[in-house]
Amino acid sequence: MSMHDAAVPTLLRVLGNLKHVLKKGEAHAEARKVDPAVLLNSRLALDMHPLVRQVQMVSDSAKGGAARLAGVEPPSMPDTETNFAELYQRIDKTVDFIKSLKPEQFDGADTRVITLQFPGRELKMSGQELLGTFTLPNLFFHAVTAYNILRHNGVEIGKMDFLAGGQAA
Repeated sequence: MSMHDAAVPTLLRVLGNLKHVLKKGEAHAEARKVDPAVLLNSRLALDMHPLVRQVQMVSDSAKGGAARLAGVEPPSMPDTETNFAELYQRIDKTVDFIKSLKPEQFDGADTRVITLQFPGRELKMSGQELLGTFTLPNLFFHAVTAYNILRHNGVEIGKMDFLAGGQAA
């Protein structure tokens, strides 16, 4: 399996399913006449990021991972979203960026050394390690946390919404 085939379909599916559960969250707020900001600023614990930041981090994980594997710079997206419409736009921009990458850009990514810079720390790993031990775990962590925030706040979503965007798998 190519790195493109290992990464891109999963990244796109998670982004699409996240948009689906967010739409259910928005509809939930409208139906119950709850200010959408209540959901967007909800968190599972005081020291965790709120829903809006979880969505931004899913986007960052997806575009950053795809870009690094393709050997290009990820697009800059300032974290300024404050409503559902802006989150949908961010997801759409992330999807458009990932879809713009050509499969051949991922050639050799499995063994190419990729360097991640963090404050006071640098990590070097192969593209295969990046995808399996950093990008996908980070992506799923923030996507499931967003799902759990919505579910915790009474949004009627289930496992199939998370896995298949409400469609049968």
